[in-house]
Amino acid sequence: QVQLVESGGRSVQAGGSLRVSCAPSGRTFGSYAMGWFRQAPGKERECVAAISRSGENIYYDDSVKGRLTISRDDANNTVYLQMNSLKPEDTAVYTCAAKHEWTYYSRNYYYIGEAEYEFWGQGTQVTVSS
Repeated sequence: QVQLVESGGRSVQAGGSLRVSCAPSGRTFGSYAMGWFRQAPGKERECVAAISRSGENIYYDDSVKGRLTISRDDANNTVYLQMNSLKPEDTAVYTCAAKHEWTYYSRNYYYIGEAEYEFWGQGTQVTVSS
């Protein structure tokens, strides 16, 4: 079982930046594809960014392209979501998710569907005020 712990969420002014982090408790996550999801009040959860186990392939939702950057630091066992030029509509709970990759051939896959992921964090609140 992998427990994911997010940190870094806070309130920020529109146009500002912040970085949220995700680290597994008790495991290294070099064998996992990772994703960041967000859920705003009254809306469904959506994938905003995903990264393959290799780190070579990355996905961004159109709404965040050019503003959010996902990265992974396997040496420090952490996945980051750098958020720049934040907008009030970015206000949401941000949650990281992990999917174990069992084969060499899937090392470059990323996933954007919730059902693909096996492990989830508790989420961290990001609030962007205008």
